[in-house]
Amino acid sequence: MKPCHHLYLDDELTAKLDALASKPGSSKSAIVSDALRGYLARRGAKELDDLLKVRLDRVTTQLGRMERDIQILLESLALFVRYEFTVTAPLPEGEQAAARAVAQDRYQAFIEQIGRRVAAGRTISHDLAASEDRNGAGAAA
Repeated sequence: MKPCHHLYLDDELTAKLDALASKPGSSKSAIVSDALRGYLARRGAKELDDLLKVRLDRVTTQLGRMERDIQILLESLALFVRYEFTVTAPLPEGEQAAARAVAQDRYQAFIEQIGRRVAAGRTISHDLAASEDRNGAGAAA
């Protein structure tokens, strides 16, 4: 058995409820139940939205920082490449094939080293910090 509730509604709301309940297959109890269920669901959704908003704001801030860091990294790389192209003299025609072979070997070793470091979870910033710690400790001794 369902619990009975006594509600007091104003005249305007009562007239609207009576009009909706006069349609076949509907009742005042069903209409009020659906309305209350919808109201409670929206209120719960608003609380969930408020919780998610804080997390989404945090993620947005982190993504902004990452975007800035990537932009700095790309700009640094571009400046380095420009510098290398500026200071590196072109090779004589006879030495280009040998230089390309050496460059290919160096590039392959570079790619393999990156693969090993990424697989091991090591980063250059971690290695630099460890090196600074060793140098700082050695300088103080």
